[in-house]
Parts: sequence; C-alpha cells; structure tokens
Amino acid sequence: MASQPSNAAVAAPAVNAAPTVVKIVIAGGFAVGKTTFIGSISDIDPLNTEAAMTEHSVGVDDAGGVTDRKTTTTVAMDFGRIALPGSLWLYLFGTPGQDRFLFMWDDLVRGAIGAVVLVDTERLDQCFPAVDYFEGRGIPFVVCVNCFDGVARHTLEDVREALGIPDDVPVMYTDAREKAATKQALISVVQLAMRRIKDR
Repeated sequence: MASQPSNAAVAAPAVNAAPTVVKIVIAGGFAVGKTTFIGSISDIDPLNTEAAMTEHSVGVDDAGGVTDRKTTTTVAMDFGRIALPGSLWLYLFGTPGQDRFLFMWDDLVRGAIGAVVLVDTERLDQCFPAVDYFEGRGIPFVVCVNCFDGVARHTLEDVREALGIPDDVPVMYTDAREKAATKQALISVVQLAMRRIKDR
C-alpha cells in the first residue's frame, strides 16, 4: 500500500502577496531637478509628461541661467518606482513646477506619506509654494538643496532661516543626479513620516 503524502506535500503553492505601496511626492520650483531626481533612482523607466517649451513660455517659465538650456518641462507629473525588500514598493510622484499647475497638486499628493521639496538657492522664492502647501496640510516633508554643480553656495542654516522652516523639518544637501544622494533624501522622508505617526 502506497504511503499517504504528508500535509506539506499536498499544501497549496504559496501565492505572492500584493506589494505594500508607499507614496512620496517630489516637489519644488520650475527646473529645480525633480525629473532628474526621480530618474536617478527609479527601478523602472520613469513616466514623464514632458512638453516642448515654446516662445509662449518666454517670460513665464524662468529658470534663471539654465532657462536657455531647458527645452522641455513637466506639464502633469513624473512617476517612478523603487522595489524594496519585503514586497515594499515606493512610488515617486513629481509635481509640475510652475504655479499655474498648482491645481493638480491635491490629486498628486493624495495618500502620500511625505514629500521632498527640492530647492535651488539661486531661485529660492520658487520653492515657497511647495513649502507652504505641505505645511498647510500637515504633510511631513524634507527640504533638499540641490547642488547642481556639486558646490553648496549657502549653509543649510541660512536656507532654513530664509524659508522660515521649523527645526523639526530636516534640511540637507542633495544632488538630483546621484542615486546615493536621492536615496538618502527618501530615507529621511520615510523616517520623518514614521516619527510623526508614532507621535500621534
């Protein structure tokens, strides 16, 4: 008589559980590096909604000294994804930088645990809308000074003071082109969000 198979042998094959999804928003002014930030770390080819800049943007979209080198701009959002161990997926949503697209932010930010606000210290005023937005809605955020050429032109304390950012908001240097730098910024957002949850 053949032996009966063990319970382990007849158990149904394991089904892969759906991943846990965490959403982080990347915000900041026009041409501050949001698209580059997401592209530097995304596991997938990022989704970009880039449109060519035309003569209609002259005098409207101003990126200072880089304006003449910028030929496209985000008109809806950028999207990237990072797959982490333990079936955890990090979704990155980049906002359009121009003020005329602020009406889209509520949809892009819905469900986010936190945000990265990228700053160009040569155009500091352009990040005020993002800072005000996240402060007003109580969304945890970190401020990252994007060092375009690898040079920090201002101290972090000067940036904090100029933006009127409270001490509990992390301010750090980053380079949107470098994966290690963008990774550290995202880790800071997750850590901040976890602290906020524990303090509730």
